[in-house]
This record gives sequence, structure tokens and C-alpha cells, in this order.
Amino acid sequence: MAAAASRSKVLGVMGRLQAGASACPCHSHAHSHFHHPTSASFNSLLKYGRNYVNAQDNTDYAFEMAASNIRFGPGVTSEIGQDLNNIKAAKVAVYTDSNLSKLHPVKAVIESLEKNKVNYVLYDTVRVEPTDSSFKSAIEFARQHNPDAFVAVGGGSVMDTAKAASLYSAHPDADFLDFVNAPIGRGLPIRKQLKPLIAVPTTAGTGSETTGTAIFDYEPLHTKTGIAHRALKPMLGIVDPLNTRSMPSQVHAASGLDVLCHSLESYTALPFNQRSPRPKDPIERPAYQGSNPISDVWSLHALKMVVEYLPRAVKDPSDFEAQSQMLLAATFAGIGFGNAGVHLCHGLSYPISGLNETYKHPGYNVDHAIVPHGVSVALTAPAVFRFTSASCPDRHIDAAAAFGADPAHIKAESAGEVLAEKLTRFLEDLGVPNGLGALGFDSSHIPALVEGALPQHRVTKLAPAGEPAAEEIAKIFESSLSNY
Repeated sequence: MAAAASRSKVLGVMGRLQAGASACPCHSHAHSHFHHPTSASFNSLLKYGRNYVNAQDNTDYAFEMAASNIRFGPGVTSEIGQDLNNIKAAKVAVYTDSNLSKLHPVKAVIESLEKNKVNYVLYDTVRVEPTDSSFKSAIEFARQHNPDAFVAVGGGSVMDTAKAASLYSAHPDADFLDFVNAPIGRGLPIRKQLKPLIAVPTTAGTGSETTGTAIFDYEPLHTKTGIAHRALKPMLGIVDPLNTRSMPSQVHAASGLDVLCHSLESYTALPFNQRSPRPKDPIERPAYQGSNPISDVWSLHALKMVVEYLPRAVKDPSDFEAQSQMLLAATFAGIGFGNAGVHLCHGLSYPISGLNETYKHPGYNVDHAIVPHGVSVALTAPAVFRFTSASCPDRHIDAAAAFGADPAHIKAESAGEVLAEKLTRFLEDLGVPNGLGALGFDSSHIPALVEGALPQHRVTKLAPAGEPAAEEIAKIFESSLSNY
């Protein structure tokens, strides 16, 4: 009897613990047989109005969560030499650009490598906004030196270049277009394990330290494309707020705009269970798989952080709290879009950058015309979200609320206009160029811009209503010639 009574008490305590735990989204056991949450309970908890339960026979029914290990903290760059010793790296290739090679972030990395007696070679000629040609130069360096680990110290350009160098050095017989996204390349899956990559971001923007994507300008077609596969993601992202202190105000703004659009696009992307075709092999499931319940959390939180901290970081680059929070926001958004994807702002940005011949954005010490990636994605954002709002107005209302709008007073049919107006004022206050016209584009350029956007199926098909027609893309570009 005593044993039975004890067992009864134990079961009773377990039941009470289970009931209490279910109230905590972090520690509840919603997967167990004790509690079967409904889709309504998830919607109530997360306040996201999308139902992810049902998939059609030809659409995907699952999503995957993949992200790099992240280490955050002021001064944490000093640990990188120990990390490389811990994985027994005998020779390390360090990638950076010519500007950063003279600044604190690279000096801190080299100091740690030398202190820990790590053998390294330095490639310090990464191109800001890389091209297929600059990728190939970086790949040749890796093939020549055959390192057994890679380190990337820089913004998205550096991290993406190091990813490409690692990929193609592991595939010496591959044609360059083998892994480039279709339809420009063949889009082959990566089946080999790549050498470890440690990413040390120096801008608060791309989130490339968390993702398996590498973006570049494909010069023969005057457009951007990329390589995307989970195998490309770094082993570790060292996110050190001390490494963003050298960023000029304009670089803060441009990189922060990339975070803004990463979070907005991934939160409003086509749901993963509406994406087709369903992969026949798990290795074929794309990294950009559509919005999903996990990415939603990271993306919406990152958006709120950008709205709060980006204006402060741009106004005062010495505002250490704002810098640190934007660096975290970039990482959070990277986890969000790295597992959901982006859509029209990014798809339409690629020909904007690729067709630019004369515009050189202030604050960038480069010897070529440049539209920073964050600027190119942001200029079409107001028009994009006017266009996409009818497909998921609830998501656009959530986004407008992050900018301070009262969701109780936003009707579904006006959600896109409200969000677009909030975005427009936000961009204007940051001093972003006034639409594509400020970069030198006019209506005569729209056919070429549309032609450059059409091959970007990998991202444009993730728009919430699916891939838009050429005429719809043309209207978005036309509306984006002037924003203010």
C-alpha cells in the first residue's frame, strides 16, 4: 500500500509539473503524450495568424532548422586561436578586404592566431560586393594553399567569398556554375563535407555568419545570384560588438537596411507548406524553404530591434548599445531568413546592383561604382509590401505594428499602404537615397531591370502569392523610382 501511495503521489506531482510547464513556451513538453496542443493554441501563444498544419500532396510538409553556432560578447574575438587549436587546424586561410586588413578586427584575429601558434595565410583582397571573377581569385588562393580551416573577417562580402573558396577548394574538378543557383547555374546539392569556417562579422547587416548562402554579381548577365546550401554555413560565428566600432554612419545605415528587409521578407514569405515541389530527397530541401513557426519568432523580433536601434546607430556610430543590439539583430534575422528565405526586395535588388555603372554610395572606400546591398533591397520595399499585402494582410499588420502603428486601427485592405508609409518615413529619416531615380535609373531602364529580376526564381517564388509576372515586377520598379 505504501508503495502504491508513493507512486500515486509521484504521478500527481508529475501531472502538476506537466500542467505548469505547458504554460512556458521554452520549457513546455508540447511534444509529449501528456499534452496535445492545437493550432489555435499556437496561434494564441505566438499571435501569428497563419495556419501551418496542412500541406497539399505536391507541396512540402516539413521544414528544417539550421544555423551556425554563435558566440556573442565584447572581446570574444580573442578566443579564435584557441578554437582553431581545438579543431586541430594545421593551416588556416584568413579572408578579409584591403580596408579591414588595417583595422582592429583583423588585428585582433591575427593576434589571437599568433598567440596560439596557429599557422595561417592571409588573403586580404576580397572585393566589396564580390563578382564571379573575384570569387574565382579567392578560390584559386584556397586551392593553392590547401588550408584545413577558413576564417572570414568582414561583412557579407568577405564571409560569402570565404564560403565560395571553401566550397570549390573541396571540389577541384567542379565547374564554377555547378553549385550556382538555377536557372543561372546548375544548382547541384553539396554532398561533401566542407572544411570548417569561422566567421567574424564586422558589419551589422548580412547575418552571413549564420547562413548557407553566398551572393555575388554574375558579370556576364549583369545581375546578382548566389550559392545556397546548408553545407556552406559557418561552423561558428564570433559576434563581437568591438568589431563594428569602425563602421562609418553610412555603412551602419546600409547594413542595417539589409537586416530590415531580411526580417520583413522572411516574416511575410510563402509558408513552407505551400512551397512546391516537395523534395524527393531531404538533401534537396532548399535552405530558403518558406516562412515557418521557428523563423517567425526570430524574424519578427529582429524587425522590432531594427526599428528601435538602427536610427540610433546611424545618428551616433559611437552608441555602443545601439551597435551591439544591431549586431544581434543581424544575427537573429540571419537565423530567420536563413531558414525561411527572402523574396521580392532581394530578388529585385540584384539587377539594381548589377546594372549600376556610375553611382557610388557615400561612406564606401572602393574604386568602383557601388550600390550597397542593403540600399538596393530597401529602395523597392515600400512598393513591394504594397503589392504583397493582399496575400497575408495579418503579417503586414504585425510588421506595421513593429513601426509603431496601432494594429487595432488597421483594416486588412489598408495593411500594405500603412506598412509602406511607415517604411517610407523610416527610410527618409535615415537619409536613404530617394528611390531608384537617385541612383541614375529612369523608366527607360525598367525593361532591363525586369529582365535581370526574372531569373531570380529562388527568391521571387517565395513571395506570399507566389512568383509575380513580369508586368507586376515592372510596376514595382516604376513605383520605386521615387519614394518621397
